[in-house]
Amino acid sequence: MRVTFPRLADHQRGYCVVERDDGVVYSMGSSTTMGSGLPHDLRHLIVERELRISDGIWGTIAAGTVYTSMSHLRGRRPPHAADRSAELKRHQRNRVMRAELLANLVEAVAVLDDPSLHEIRRLTKEKLSVVPVTEPGLDPGDVIAVPPPAALAAAASALQVEAARWARLRVGENLVYDWRPAGPAATRAPRAVPRQRDGGAGRGSRHRK
Repeated sequence: MRVTFPRLADHQRGYCVVERDDGVVYSMGSSTTMGSGLPHDLRHLIVERELRISDGIWGTIAAGTVYTSMSHLRGRRPPHAADRSAELKRHQRNRVMRAELLANLVEAVAVLDDPSLHEIRRLTKEKLSVVPVTEPGLDPGDVIAVPPPAALAAAASALQVEAARWARLRVGENLVYDWRPAGPAATRAPRAVPRQRDGGAGRGSRHRK
């Protein structure tokens, strides 16, 4: 799956273009662009990449979830696509929530100059206090574990690197990411490919559901 984030002028409604491996293409709306800050959905992509989360927001989109913030652009949608999306939302709801909280945690670590392991542990306890250790009806081994402080620190560093790349973009330039499906043993990380493209796509609605 390929995801393109265009750099728009400030105060415009941001979006990204999602090109799934089955040829279906969506535009996904995001928050209003402000300065050089990373778009919300790009921050989540980087964190899920670095922490190898295969069933967070981007993993479920690759698997067929379509959120309300996504607008179909082109490509023939597979039969029963809406049913597939609804099923994924039901079954992955807690894991997507956990991925969202992990992204918030990594963002909090990334704003610190030189966070110690103690500081990261403190933030982890604070940000993930609402995350259950296990989920009813699931094997504990299937539940995403809380990453160790070193992994969170590495993800925060990657977020800083991507933020610097984004800040260097001119209006009309893009960052493009190839999201690779998870292998049987571990989640493969998507690979970022900077690319400039003049055209844009339509925008999606505001909220993800």
